[in-house]
Amino acid sequence: MRKLLLFSLILIALNISAQNKGYEFETVKENPITSIKNQGSSGTCWSFSGLAFLESELIRTGKGEHDLSAMYIARRNYNDKAQKYVRVGGNINFSQGGSFADVVETLDEYGVIPMNLYTGLNYGESGHKHGELEAGLSGYVKGINENKNRRLSTAWIAGFNGILDAYFGAIPQNFDYKGKSYTPQSLGKSLGLESKNYISLTSYSHHPFYSAFALEIPDNWRWSLSYNLPIDELMQVFDYAINNGYTIAWASDVSEIGFTRNGLAVMPDDEAPENVGSDQAHWLGLSQTERNNKLKAKIEEGPAKEKVITQEMRQIAFDNQETTDDHGMQIYGIAKDQNGSKYYMVKNSWGEAGTYKGLWYASESFVKYKTMSIVIHKDALPSGLAKKLGIK
Repeated sequence: MRKLLLFSLILIALNISAQNKGYEFETVKENPITSIKNQGSSGTCWSFSGLAFLESELIRTGKGEHDLSAMYIARRNYNDKAQKYVRVGGNINFSQGGSFADVVETLDEYGVIPMNLYTGLNYGESGHKHGELEAGLSGYVKGINENKNRRLSTAWIAGFNGILDAYFGAIPQNFDYKGKSYTPQSLGKSLGLESKNYISLTSYSHHPFYSAFALEIPDNWRWSLSYNLPIDELMQVFDYAINNGYTIAWASDVSEIGFTRNGLAVMPDDEAPENVGSDQAHWLGLSQTERNNKLKAKIEEGPAKEKVITQEMRQIAFDNQETTDDHGMQIYGIAKDQNGSKYYMVKNSWGEAGTYKGLWYASESFVKYKTMSIVIHKDALPSGLAKKLGIK
């Protein structure tokens, strides 16, 4: 029995060591990021990745390295979301999710707090777990929305904030940080974090290009606007921004087979013979699960032929909800594999998970297909595109 156990452990170790051995990445351009964080069992990737983006902005602008509190931003947005939920009669999404607008558009009003001064862990856990919190908050606002008194009381917002304070902790009005006293707003201002400096971009053909619209996704409960670019021009923004020292807040879909838990995000072409094998008749006879397993195995072998992405493909996937707003991350660099194919370097918020300890390599094909929206500093926009969009 012990020999069998030892043999099994050896096989597991060999399997782990072999992960992604078929890929060799060389960094082309890399911009500074802060340490890897862990959102735990909470749907707050939008806050972690939005702040990761801002933390890199602070490094870029010479403000030094800072770790900002994602839970402070989440707590503030819960309050805003609850009030809007009641105002619109419950006709917005009330959940843990959010968008980058919840981070950047609130900077002027709410500022920021250092992570070590506001952990949001006031409920007996060492890591973030928001299932109970979300259930309690959702039940509360749904009850308020029913309005059984036929008139809202003056106490409901205070009651809601009481739940937030119990779980996250009361928001400090003043705090000391690096030898100085701040409010959340004054710290944000001293760091030069202003909402006017940031813009959101997307690429879908159901709205006119070079105009702005509210992306129709549940987590865009603020109804914030994104500028619409053709996909080839949006991809130009990625490269221009990274090559000029900027990072990108990236909203994407991670439900695809090609987004692995080992640090890869690729879009394998499931119709390419080199990916599915020469026995096409057998391939076509496989179940979807079997097809998926064969593709997963192909991905693990090394770089494979990927789909050629078009604007039409993106639109069809969006309209059919095959591309959904699953996850927010930060793109901070460009790399290439052993075949010279381009990948984007991604910082995730799942702790030091996967082969690259919390970092991912996303192929150009994956990013082109599965990007829902991005946020950048407006100066990271090429001048020609800024002119088309009317951004100064």
